[in-house]
Amino acid sequence: MTEQHSPSLTHVRADGTAHMVDVSTKDVSTRTATAAAVVRTRPEVLAQLLDGTLPKGDALAVARVAGIMAAKKTPELVPLCHPLPLSKVTVDFAPVTGDDAALAVEATVKTRGVTGVEMEALTAVSVAALTVYDMIKAVDKHAVIDATRVLAKSGGKSGDWDTRDAATAGGDDA
Repeated sequence: MTEQHSPSLTHVRADGTAHMVDVSTKDVSTRTATAAAVVRTRPEVLAQLLDGTLPKGDALAVARVAGIMAAKKTPELVPLCHPLPLSKVTVDFAPVTGDDAALAVEATVKTRGVTGVEMEALTAVSVAALTVYDMIKAVDKHAVIDATRVLAKSGGKSGDWDTRDAATAGGDDA
């Protein structure tokens, strides 16, 4: 059996303890990341979500604000994330094409700094999806959140990639 080399973990010191990575020598660049999730529910609940008639009110407006707030709180929630000056956070919703009972949640985060914003985008989309779930659970106790992932990133040493682009879908340098 051959021994496989694995890259060293940047958040773990030689003695095995965790630490926050020193990014002070990295170049400043404009960095963006987009993440997505899907909330699966029943068709009639999706219709209420989209037209703002849920018993708890306009779930999408509440979820959008929750996602934006969550992106700003990422370093408080994920222990080794650097606090970043976020330039822009967007959270958007759309019915999933070809699925009569699913809502796509997408968040894009932008900064000008020395480290990426993938975690902020994932946090935004996750909290937005959780908020949608919270707003619909009274009418659908079986709703599901799934497919949470980073869709794209740009900036920094590892460059740009987008899973929605077939030419770069195999990129693993996030």
